[in-house]
Order: sequence, then C-alpha cells, then structure tokens
Amino acid sequence: MLAVKTTCKDRWRQVLNEANRIGKKHLLTVQQGISLNQFREMRAHDVQLVVPADIIKLYHKDIRSEIMTLEGFLGEVKTLVEKPRKRS
Repeated sequence: MLAVKTTCKDRWRQVLNEANRIGKKHLLTVQQGISLNQFREMRAHDVQLVVPADIIKLYHKDIRSEIMTLEGFLGEVKTLVEKPRKRS
C-alpha cells in the first residue's frame, strides 16, 4: 500500500486509518526532512517513508539508510508483479 502526502506533519497518521488492515504501509512524500522523533514514531507504526532519491540528503544522516527511495519502492513492486505464481 502506498499513500501519498505532500507533507508528513501529523497527516501521516491518516494513513493508519486509511489502511488499518494492512501491516506495512508506505508513505510517499516530497517533504524535505522530518524530525527524528516523528520518523521513529512512523516506524513504530510500520509506516515506511518513501521519498524521491534527490531529497534523501535533506533528511537527518542517522535515518537516511532507513528511508526508501521512490525508485526502490517501484523496484519492489515490479519484483512482486513479475514473481512467478505457484500453481495449485
């Protein structure tokens, strides 16, 4: 599941209600950085932050490796779509 919000602020919490039956939620944003506390809270609720690669450098260095790029997300989706399905 990929939700899209221009900014995170407290709006990321809307994703929790919008997809309450989905375990891991992905949130795409173009917001240029968030606080460490906000990021940790998002992670605690299984929200994976997704941003365009060119703005990751605007996030705190301690969390950059935990942020997924949009390209990385699309690669994961492509892998899921192309994965051969087992026949019953």
